[in-house]
Amino acid sequence: MIATLLLLALSQDAALELGSPFGDHMVLQRETDAAIWGWALPGETVSVETSWDGRWTVTRAGVDGRWRTRLTTPEAGGPFRIDVASDSGARLSLADVLIGEVWICSGQSNMEWPMTAIDDSAFELERSDLPRVRLFDVAHQIDLEPRDRCEGEWVVSTPETAKGFSAVGLLFGRMLHEELGVPIGLIGTNWGGTPAEAWTGEGTLRELFPEFDPILDRVSAARANPGGEESLETLRSRFWERVEAGAAAGGWIEASFRPEGWKTARLPGAWEEIELGGFDGCLWYQREVELDAARAGADHLLELGPIDDMDLVWFNGELVGASRGDGVWTTPRRYEVPGALVRADRNAIVLCAVDTGGAGRVGDAALGMRLSSAGAEPVDLAGEWSYLVGASLAELGGWPRSDWFHQNSPTSLSNGMLDPLIPYAMRGAIWYQGESNRPRAAQYRRLFPALISDWRERWDQGDFPFYFVQIAPFDYGGDRGEAAELREAQMLAQSLPNTGMAVTMDVGNPRDIHPRNKQDVAHRLALLALAETYGRDDLVARGPSYARMTIEGSSVRLAFDHAAGLTSGDEPPRTFTIAGEDRVFHPATARIDGESVIVSADEVKEPVAVRFAWGAADEPNLWNGAGLPSSSFRTDTWPMASAER
Repeated sequence: MIATLLLLALSQDAALELGSPFGDHMVLQRETDAAIWGWALPGETVSVETSWDGRWTVTRAGVDGRWRTRLTTPEAGGPFRIDVASDSGARLSLADVLIGEVWICSGQSNMEWPMTAIDDSAFELERSDLPRVRLFDVAHQIDLEPRDRCEGEWVVSTPETAKGFSAVGLLFGRMLHEELGVPIGLIGTNWGGTPAEAWTGEGTLRELFPEFDPILDRVSAARANPGGEESLETLRSRFWERVEAGAAAGGWIEASFRPEGWKTARLPGAWEEIELGGFDGCLWYQREVELDAARAGADHLLELGPIDDMDLVWFNGELVGASRGDGVWTTPRRYEVPGALVRADRNAIVLCAVDTGGAGRVGDAALGMRLSSAGAEPVDLAGEWSYLVGASLAELGGWPRSDWFHQNSPTSLSNGMLDPLIPYAMRGAIWYQGESNRPRAAQYRRLFPALISDWRERWDQGDFPFYFVQIAPFDYGGDRGEAAELREAQMLAQSLPNTGMAVTMDVGNPRDIHPRNKQDVAHRLALLALAETYGRDDLVARGPSYARMTIEGSSVRLAFDHAAGLTSGDEPPRTFTIAGEDRVFHPATARIDGESVIVSADEVKEPVAVRFAWGAADEPNLWNGAGLPSSSFRTDTWPMASAER
């Protein structure tokens, strides 16, 4: 009764609402019964009309106000219109709706990595003017229980809207669009640094992973007392008040302030470059920009690149941008400067960068830093900035975090960033994650397949395609084999139906956990989709995969599937090791023989096992004739290093 009275107090439009994934410019999955849902007054009749067939679909809201029905979608095309009405007279309309192929793009930072931060980003962004490719980026959100709603909106892919979207997702979608000739909808739901259990539902974790029970028990208990998250918000508000207190006292953000006595640093740049590599806290930067009279009063765009971790930005004394939350350290900053703040002659930009752990950094040389407006040359902001060391993290009281529930907690992102999308009709999912589970590779053997099955069960669309990226070579430091074991766990997940793995052993960067070559990654995912989902039998989608070994005297012959045209380029195959009964591996000599590789080492007269690319940062050179690489692999089943943890 109370809920009914509250809803009645709303306007008619407010009493009729659509679920978060529905909006102008969206793409609906073609030729299916696509779910559509929302909220209305309890018990109301809700009617949905689709312009592609002129049909009305009628349903009724439940006692909680929620309603859901299904729309029979046609073959690819559009734009179309969808009208939603309730019997109280409320009405909503969705315009520019396309029918095509919808894919979920999820994972951690390598999936989140934006178009602006990849190789040849300017060229790739120029190719992102794609009127029939649509993007929906889910905002970061955790929750103790499954959410109904998320923040995000559908946008048409343009060089501007594509900048912050997942590079792997967009490049994957672009190739599908070019090859299939149909509209493509891409839903990005990703968060850097997050483990698989954060993206998995509570029911699955409870059933299969008792090791997560202690945290899940706390989650269950906390649902009855949500005030903890409110108190966290209060603590964070006070943190930012302390950050700004020094600036207010010193007048640093005032347009007239002159940074006398401040030091200078070149941006983009890391804090190590000014001998502050171990400092956590806030660093204040100031830069003056001279603008001519023609630019005064014009709206401008301030682009600063990614900032590790958070920031506040003022322009002529007014706050124009802020990134205050967790997980935004890879997101390029793009802040709008209202024309009313822009003056002829001197303009002052003040940046407060806050680092809460690890290395601090402002900007990225590949992206640049600039102030731009329509019809004028951008002002390059790279170069010398004045800077002053502000309060340390200890002085600020530390960045407030929940000590037990955050974006890495089991179910947190499944609740906050996945549930609001379910059961939006889609073709399949692409996934790039695993680095955060590397120390627990033995567990990942069970956890990753469980995640895939969990998503499929909750979406209730059968065994939809689930294609994923194997983690690339990287020097983790102190790795005892866990990285290779994680790659092995990913490889084994292909035992589930309708799955496939894009191997990246040849396109990683041992010195950078975020390789900038996202083009080959997306291409390999798209090959899997085109060949195995869309039936393109003229494409090779998988690289050489180890099939079996045969001992031939003191050598081992390794046979492969998908190995037509097996090659190692201009060099003999590398990163093979071989062991005897003593389980001591020695570097091996390898040569290709047809679709096999023959491996041996002088130190091993009676070989028992072979491993390939088993080092965390190994960069092997074994491809098939289609240019697709082999995964790392081993022939033995000896105990795993990660099982000891």
